[in-house]
Amino acid sequence: MLKAFLSGAISMACLTIALFFLRFWRQTGDRLFVAFAAAFGLLMVERLMLATVNASHELAPYIYMVRLVAFALIMGAVVDKNRRR
Repeated sequence: MLKAFLSGAISMACLTIALFFLRFWRQTGDRLFVAFAAAFGLLMVERLMLATVNASHELAPYIYMVRLVAFALIMGAVVDKNRRR
């Protein structure tokens, strides 16, 4: 029960962060912010999937691939931002 509650709280925080980055993107038009918003959106989805899927389910390890994609998106956005100088 505590795991589901904490996953819900973390997913809500990820959604809030994604909305902040979307607001910053609308103000500046910088691609870095939209990439961060997408990454935090993916992290929110990953947390919701972890809360709903049983840990012994055969697809549980593949859920962590969503986290990997989100972190790769963040790294790619930072590299892109530094290369455009």
